[in-house]
Amino acid sequence: MSALCEDYQRYLEPGFIPFDPVELARRTEEIVCRGDRRKYTKFYCTGVYGGIATGFACGCCLRCIFCWVNWSRDFPEKYGSFRSPAEAFYQLSRVARKARVSQLRISGAEPTLGKAHLLGLLEKVESSPFRLLILETNGILIGADPDYARQLARFKKVHTRVSLKAGTPEAFTSKTGGRPESFELPFRGIVNLLKAGASFHVAAMTADPRIVTKQERQKLLERLSLIQPALADNLEEEVVAPYPTTLKRLQHAGVKLKWDKGRR
Repeated sequence: MSALCEDYQRYLEPGFIPFDPVELARRTEEIVCRGDRRKYTKFYCTGVYGGIATGFACGCCLRCIFCWVNWSRDFPEKYGSFRSPAEAFYQLSRVARKARVSQLRISGAEPTLGKAHLLGLLEKVESSPFRLLILETNGILIGADPDYARQLARFKKVHTRVSLKAGTPEAFTSKTGGRPESFELPFRGIVNLLKAGASFHVAAMTADPRIVTKQERQKLLERLSLIQPALADNLEEEVVAPYPTTLKRLQHAGVKLKWDKGRR
């Protein structure tokens, strides 16, 4: 493991070398996946979406400077435990029943790492009494693998939330570390989901002008409108939250943001 992680991309610093997110996904899967088992740090219930049981996944294929996820994103070899699809479903079920909620979620870093695990888990959800599972993703692997979208569309209880990171290739690189050409992958993922008939919506950090300028926001909206106008009309717009790891990642990247009093 130590040899594998010597040159593993962690967080962004000034002068970083842009990387291929699909290759970083492959390397991260070598750390967080073993067959159909996948690493999670915890299972818990949160109040978002009206109350939802959540599995917090380790490892990601982007290095967003505004990411809120704990250090299991950057150092996945140090965090989490391997769970089979059945074990992950059991933990989600246990949390959901204790909190008396009927919705499940896979979030944290990038849940689409470990395709075999995720599809196995979704099979369990589909045949369960739970009414919905929300899959939160950056869309990179769904864009790189059209079959992923087709597989997700098989599940009637699965809704995917695709989180876009930037409105231009240059901004994508500066904020995520991914090569400019990789900017296309999440949009390709959206097209793949549309073609497959999957249930999904799109989110972005576009409500925060400190991270996404008005001009960049407009470019992102125009790009979504070219795919389907409803995608832009229904965009879930977010702002950066000052989580401790977010502040550290911004600091490492050399980015200073002004915060309202009481938000830190």
